Amino acid sequence: MVVGHPECRGYSKLVDCLTQQQRTVECHESCAQLGPPLLANATLVFIVVSGYNPQLLHTDVAHLIRRAAHISVIPVVEYAEQDRAAALMDSGCVDYLLAPFCASQIKALLERQAASASVQDSFISCSTASRRLLAMAQRLAGTRAPIMITGETGTGKEMLARYIHRFSSTANAPFVAVNCAAIPEQMLESLLFGHERGAFTGAVSVQPGKFEMANGGTLLLDEIGELPLGLQAKLLRVLQEQRVERLGGQKEITLDVRIIAATNRDLGGEVAAGRFRADLMFRLDVLPLHITPLRERREDILALARRFIGQYAAQDNRDDLLTDEACQVLLQHDWPGNVRELENTLQRALVLRKGLFIQPRDLGLCSPLQDSVGALPQNTPQNTLSHGKAALRATGKWAEYQHVLDAIRKCDGHKSKAAQSLGMTPRALRYRLSAMRDQGVPMPV
Repeated sequence: MVVGHPECRGYSKLVDCLTQQQRTVECHESCAQLGPPLLANATLVFIVVSGYNPQLLHTDVAHLIRRAAHISVIPVVEYAEQDRAAALMDSGCVDYLLAPFCASQIKALLERQAASASVQDSFISCSTASRRLLAMAQRLAGTRAPIMITGETGTGKEMLARYIHRFSSTANAPFVAVNCAAIPEQMLESLLFGHERGAFTGAVSVQPGKFEMANGGTLLLDEIGELPLGLQAKLLRVLQEQRVERLGGQKEITLDVRIIAATNRDLGGEVAAGRFRADLMFRLDVLPLHITPLRERREDILALARRFIGQYAAQDNRDDLLTDEACQVLLQHDWPGNVRELENTLQRALVLRKGLFIQPRDLGLCSPLQDSVGALPQNTPQNTLSHGKAALRATGKWAEYQHVLDAIRKCDGHKSKAAQSLGMTPRALRYRLSAMRDQGVPMPV
């Protein structure tokens, strides 16, 4: 679909190129002419910016994106109008086309959009923040420079890394993920770089490292902020030299690996505290991507909820099992655990629901403020006993803290055993306890 004045530069060329690509093209002079029947079957809308009323452009585009989140809106701009394209990208447009253009550029753009549609099932992007993030991820996928993904726990950093890999020119090459927080420090070096037979006790055979396994493709270093300082120096050298040497080996292996790092920590603060190397941070943080927490993109909440319901209750064969009251509870909750918490909540609700439909009581989110505050244990830190959204956040956080403390008590204070029962490494448990201590949570003696 093409929107704009027919006499504008690039309009006729665009229509001709789309027709040559065997696309059905409908032409309109403004977004106001695009009614629900037209938008229902459309996938792409090109808006020729030149000649479009400047006062109406942003309003019309934002309204169009809200009405039809499934449509990719692409402004067509001239060289002098690129600032307008950038502003429209911030409004939720997924790409832009710079005039003058040729048929091969149109073809490449259509191929990008087709690839986007093929992997879009993994993501919900109703909010402007989500659409902008995925559009930027598609652009960064075309480069081999390191990418740093930041965001709170549960926002989907690994999923975004896989999304970038699937859009890259090496999509058929390996994608290898390493969780730097989940592997004991003494094993992490061997896991990353590999080892030769006899390199250490127990090394009975040659083992390639994750860098070698990802050669030609993408290596995700998840929770990079948890990497020990000693390994940070070795990692920096590998990134600088693009070569790796196995433990106990004498031969260097040339690498061609795209590095994506992910963290829920403030690496700048970690550098200031002396826990992370500044030179490694600058090496990794070339192309930054930040995933907005779910509480700041509430337009995605119900769409995600329905996606999870369809995933876990496909046998019910219903479009929507959420009541209006349950929807309101979902929208009012602050989701400190982000998308992961939302998924767990819906999965639990489907199991525990009393009837066919999901009611507020099935969600277990303590929607009334009085109930949420009253349910907190007496030794909950006072700084969490605030009103409104903070009180709702405190409930979920305290439950998580209480679960960790209960595991330690059941293991008579043995943190290694407690970590095993919690499904985490002792080092990860130490980090968790440190964060709890910073929040004022009383620690067991």
